[in-house]
This record gives sequence, structure tokens and C-alpha cells, in this order.
Amino acid sequence: MAATRRPIARAAAVATAAALGAAALALPAVAAETPAGTPVDAPADAPRPADARQAPPAYTLTDGTLDWGLKESFRKYVTGMAHGKITAGGGAKQAPDNGVFTFTGGKGTYEMADHAMKAAFKGDVRFTSTAHKFDITVADVKVHTKGKTGAIQADVTLNGAEQNDIDLAKLDLTDVRPGQGEGGAMTFKDIPATLTAAGAKAFNGMYQEGQALDPATLTVKTGGPVPSPSPTDKPTKPTPTPTKPTSKPKPTPTKPTSKPSSGTGGAVGDKVVGGKLSWGLKESFRRYISTGGSVRASGGAKKTSAGYDFPHAKATWNAGAKKVDASFGGSVRFLYKGHGIDMKFSDFKVRARGKTGTLTVDVKAQGRTSNDVKFATLDLSRASYKAKGDVVLLGKVPARLTAAGAEQFESEAAGSPYKKGEKLDRVTVALTLSAGAEVPSSSGGGSGDSGAAGGGAGVDSGSAGGGSVGGGGSVGGSGSLASTGSGTPSGALLGVAGAVVVAGAGAVYAARRRQPVARGGHA
Repeated sequence: MAATRRPIARAAAVATAAALGAAALALPAVAAETPAGTPVDAPADAPRPADARQAPPAYTLTDGTLDWGLKESFRKYVTGMAHGKITAGGGAKQAPDNGVFTFTGGKGTYEMADHAMKAAFKGDVRFTSTAHKFDITVADVKVHTKGKTGAIQADVTLNGAEQNDIDLAKLDLTDVRPGQGEGGAMTFKDIPATLTAAGAKAFNGMYQEGQALDPATLTVKTGGPVPSPSPTDKPTKPTPTPTKPTSKPKPTPTKPTSKPSSGTGGAVGDKVVGGKLSWGLKESFRRYISTGGSVRASGGAKKTSAGYDFPHAKATWNAGAKKVDASFGGSVRFLYKGHGIDMKFSDFKVRARGKTGTLTVDVKAQGRTSNDVKFATLDLSRASYKAKGDVVLLGKVPARLTAAGAEQFESEAAGSPYKKGEKLDRVTVALTLSAGAEVPSSSGGGSGDSGAAGGGAGVDSGSAGGGSVGGGGSVGGSGSLASTGSGTPSGALLGVAGAVVVAGAGAVYAARRRQPVARGGHA
């Protein structure tokens, strides 16, 4: 009976130590199998019977499984709102009813010296949505632990951009206790997991670092001891022989290959590795929102002094043909609850051909979604497609609103306050061709919008209704601008109010699109 129980004891000791460190060796699950005469709370280096002291320095792990759903709310979003698909393959499977994933075929090692475990699993999971424009694959899943901490590692591909061997989730094994599975396997159930910074980046900023993920369940079996490297495995001497041949062909085209990617460029095959889109939409619109609303940049988008920066997703560039096709992640959302405004812009794409181009976006406003809207035309007559210092820069490109773009601001009562051909903020596209290339900072002077605050009524050519919203030269239809106390508005108040009324007219009308208009012009 003792002979059959010993492998189970060994599996329990190894797996417990792998997840919880040396202190876990004194847990009851392992103490039940401790050889007679050894105290249950004895330290790891305490004298033990001969068979206990002969433990090898490392064990192999086999037949492992990892049960992990990544994040339940994300799975529901993919198959629900995003109208997407989840596909598990390559040895991974998903539980019914959009359940968790099981990664199989786990193999690895456990080292006694520092209680470190490493295990790799088979399978991959792919999340796709045509409607919401994402394609994410998680593959080559690994688990590594040391003491009471650990991580789930994986290769993540986001819309074609690969990030290999990143720590996707952080594991906390502090309160995890082992259970016994079939065939002597040890099971560590519901290990708490949180998203890492690299994981947040891999998912394009949809979730933040430290956010709770689904708990993970790890099951492992121990194999035999890890074989010690044999002295015969030392073929170090034969390696010096190839050094002479490699030294002669030194004039191989190593230097020429680096020059095309950093000079004037022009090769079709030059790979774009990063970059950003800098754009503020329309300055007067932003100023209007700032008077009582808020702006949320997410998904990797960042606010700047001149608007917003949106991160590179993928791009192709050909300097000789003067072509750029680039897409950018992140989103910016304009909210003004008092006026019922909720507009979100995302999935930015720039298509440049010689002297002309287009800026395409997805727009979600007042509950309606319009995908791939050709929002703006771009004037690239002064743009250079050549790379300098491994950076392709289409800087401060004039942009004008298209008819389809103007439609996004339409109201049922008065149509769109913005017209086709209206000036928008200038657009800057920066693409990097190497990891060390520096992208110019986004600051100042990027606006082609004439609707600056303080300019009085009529400063923005996108005004509607004679520079008023709600009638009578007022915001909200009160009949007059807010008073300073003397019965007459001050000059500063008139300047700001004028900009708000004129520049923000389109936003207020858009907000009213689905709201009944009350008497007197009030929304």
C-alpha cells in the first residue's frame, strides 16, 4: 500500500511547492504522506529518512491543463454587442454556453531549489468581430510560478500586430491550497488573476492594468526526475571550426540593408513598426464641450495640447508610389449630459494617394453607429512621403469635412450645422520604420478651425440658425445671455458665450436629434 501511495505523495509535494513555495510542504495534504519520524512542521532542510533526502533537484511535469476564461465580461461582449465569434483550437477547447477555455497537454519542470515551476500548454483562442473591427488571438500559453507569485504568459496578436511571450496575467497564490485530481494529479483551483500592463496594451487598452480577470485553475502531474546533463553533451570544441569561414565573408551586405530603412526610403517592403495619428477633430467643437461636458480618450488614445494622439495599429507605406494606408486604435468620446450629447469616434484610417487622401472613422452618436464614414478629405499637395530618420511624417495636413461627415451632426429639426467642405483640425500622421525612431511631439498649431473662443458671434462658419440654439440668440431658449448682475453681459462673457453658441450649435442640434423639442425652443 505504501508503495502505491508514494508517487501520489511525490506529486503532491512537488505541485504544492511549485505553487506555494517551501512553506507549503508542511500542508496537511503533503504531511499525510510524510515518512514516519519526520515532524509535520519540520523545515525543508530538517534531517529526514534516507528515501526523503534523496529527492532530485528537479522534476518533470506532464499532462497538465489550464482552465481559464480570460475575462467573462469580454467573452460576453464579443458574442453579444460586438456580434463576433470565439474560436478555440490547436488543443484548446471552450466549455458550453460561452464558458471558460481549457488549454491541454501541459509539460514543464519544477525545481526544488527555488520552488519554481514552468509549464507550457497547447491550444489557442481567437476573438473576432467584423462590426467592431478587432481580431485578437491568444496562443502559446505558459504558466510560471515562484513561491506565492506567478504569471500566465502568452503570444497575443492584435489585428495582425504580434506581441510574443508577454506576461498577460499576474497570479496570486497566497491563499490557494492544493486539491487532488485523477491519477494523483494536483489541482490548484481558482487562482486569482489580474491584468498586467503588457496585457492591457495587447488588448489595445480596452482594460486597465490591475483589473481582475477570471481565476485560473491549474492541474499538473509529476513525471520522473529531470535528467542531469551528461558530460558527453559538450560539443563546444567543434564550434571554433566554423569561425574561420564566417570571418571571411564579412563584406556581406549588412550595412546596405540598414540604410534603406533609415534614409530617404521608398522600398515597398520597408516595414512600419509604429507611429500615431494626431488630430483634434474640430477645435470649436472641443471648446463647446469644455463649457459643460467632458471628453474621454481611451483604448490607447491620449489627450494633447492640440487634440488627441491615436496609436498605430497597422500600416503600409511606399514612398516611390506616394502611398500610405494606415489604421489607428483608440477612441475619443464627447459627452455633454446637459445637452444630451454622446458622440464617440474610433477606428481611424488614413488613405493617402499622392496629393489627396481621406480620413475614415467609425462614429457612434445618440445610439446610432456609422462604420467607415469617409469623414474628411485631406490635402497632401505639400506632404512628403520620404522617410527621415526612420520616420515618415505627413505633417499638419489640411482637412475638410465631407458630406458624409456633416451628416453625423444632423438634427431632425435643422439638419447639420456643419457643411461639406468645412475646415477641420489639421491631421498629422507619423509612421516609424524602426524601434528606436522618435515620433515628433504633438503640440500647438494643428488647427484649421476658425472657430476660436472669444471671437464673438459668427466666428465659426459652421453656425446654424443665425448663431443661436433654441431661438432668440440664446443657449436653451432663455431669450438672453447670462447676466453679470448689472443686466448687461460682460465682454468676456459675450466672447465665450458667442463661441459656445456658434461653435457648439451643431453638437446641440445633434444631441436633440432623438429628443422632442419643447415650446420656446428648449430641449
